[in-house]
Amino acid sequence: MMPNAGNRVPQGLADDRLGLWQALLQQFGLQRWSQYVRQHWSGQRLVVAVPWLWLFLFFVVPFLIVFKISFSEIRLAMPPYAPLFEWLEEGKRLVTTLNLGNYAFILSDNLYISTFAYSLKVAAVSTLLCLLIGYPMAYAIARSAPTARSLFLMLIILPFWTSFLLRVYAWVGLLKTDGVINNTLLAVGLIDTPLTLLYTDFAVYIGIVYSYLPFMILPLYANLEKHDLTLLEAAADLGARPFKAFLRITLPLSVPGIVAGCLLVFIPAVGEFVIPSLLGRADQLMIGRILSDEFFANRDWPVASAVAIVMLLALLLPIMLFQRYQRRELEAAKR
Repeated sequence: MMPNAGNRVPQGLADDRLGLWQALLQQFGLQRWSQYVRQHWSGQRLVVAVPWLWLFLFFVVPFLIVFKISFSEIRLAMPPYAPLFEWLEEGKRLVTTLNLGNYAFILSDNLYISTFAYSLKVAAVSTLLCLLIGYPMAYAIARSAPTARSLFLMLIILPFWTSFLLRVYAWVGLLKTDGVINNTLLAVGLIDTPLTLLYTDFAVYIGIVYSYLPFMILPLYANLEKHDLTLLEAAADLGARPFKAFLRITLPLSVPGIVAGCLLVFIPAVGEFVIPSLLGRADQLMIGRILSDEFFANRDWPVASAVAIVMLLALLLPIMLFQRYQRRELEAAKR
């Protein structure tokens, strides 16, 4: 059967279309984009763009979603919050619902205020304990023989090879009334009756310090290992005792490592959920437990989102202070 002549495209018109597509591909195709990336996004820009893209996708976008939900109203539907913008009368009228009552509620309710205060207290005390324990350990590792440092660092990181949940559950077996600690103290005669160690604030501090201690040790080690030991030798030649040389030289130089380690411990400890749930008291809640209850038990996503935003804003203050301190350090180093 002969093809229909009416459906046939003239050869000249086909060549013109093919030439148009070739021109478009040449102007905006992959080769053009790859050339543009090589010319304008090579080197430092490309390296910086990757983490910025990661932060935008997995921090900025989720933050904006949670921020939007925090101004919504709860409703018994899926999703369990009302939209901020809604078209009514078949798209003729746009209605905006901005609810500030969620923030007013959590800032006036004693439960949320006491929970925030308790979370900050637990995080601050845990960070201080991690610093008091981790600084001598990091100092000892940094001043040890180079052949032994790798072994010590491996021992610090070794607990991360085990599941976090299993490590916390192990403390339940150690701290319970008939656990290893109480049985040992009873066997050696130090106590007559078992101590109440589990489901206390003490157990929460133990769990957080044990879990987050490596996050304090590693930044401190990275800082202490770079110190110039000739400064201590010069101080000794000038008559300074070791402790005074430590206070005047080592401790001030290690402040950036201290600040970095404290932030790495304090920020996740504020929102800790697993450790207080397994080791802490049932009548004393931390902000992580409140968030979980509001999201999954009460299904009050707007209030839970408002709690998350307030907690994030509270944690931004130490981060901004750390960045300001780092900026001053860099400016001083350039001088």
